[in-house]
Amino acid sequence: MSSLLQDKIVVISGVGPALGRTLALRCAEAGADLVLAARTQSRLDEVAKEVADLGRRALTVATDITDHASVENLVAATQDAYGRADVLINNAFSVPSMKPLERTDFQHMRDAVELTVFGALRLTQLFTPALEESKGAVVNVNSMVLRHSQERYGSYKMAKSALLSVSQSLATELGPKGIRINSVAPGYIWGDTLQQYFAHQANKYGTTVEQIYDHTAASTDLKRLPTTDEVSDAVIFLASPMASGITGQCLDVNCGEFHH
Repeated sequence: MSSLLQDKIVVISGVGPALGRTLALRCAEAGADLVLAARTQSRLDEVAKEVADLGRRALTVATDITDHASVENLVAATQDAYGRADVLINNAFSVPSMKPLERTDFQHMRDAVELTVFGALRLTQLFTPALEESKGAVVNVNSMVLRHSQERYGSYKMAKSALLSVSQSLATELGPKGIRINSVAPGYIWGDTLQQYFAHQANKYGTTVEQIYDHTAASTDLKRLPTTDEVSDAVIFLASPMASGITGQCLDVNCGEFHH
């Protein structure tokens, strides 16, 4: 891992306390300098300090990826600071409605598509000139929701399925420019966010975090859940020269919960 992204400029959207933070730190450990984008500047600053502690640079740009001018500002700031971009990781996330489609508010679904699909497309469009110059890569963070049709995930699956379609179409369109487009579809990611959710559920139903974990992991081949580090490593692999012949693909990281 120590040199997979050596001296690459990696742009990450949706940098928060969970996967976005881990992605930033793992990319830095792999030798990259970073551009960190999210709406909350304080979170960006916290992650940037951790990146600096690893000896790499991190530009922070408060960005609303649903706003064209805001993303234009991100691209301009990246060019001003580094003069190029080698990798774009679309990691922005919106909390799904968790209601059946028959009762899901249409505006909630529109907002989810605007962020998840159009946000990633907007970033990719505006970074395309830089990525063409560097023969770079885009990795879109998707979800295992692609692989099932469980109740209450309908609107989330709608947005993530559209993101996968966009990723595949972009791979075909941008391939002649030397730009690779791939996706990673994690299962439940074992990290602080899921631990807090399991703790909430354990308190609600009078059980333990360990029991909920074991029950959730029982459906996987490895009988455990992938960690934030493992998901990040899959993203870094697809972003790196080791995946130079791979584009238009979706790599599942779910410890064998679903086979695709």
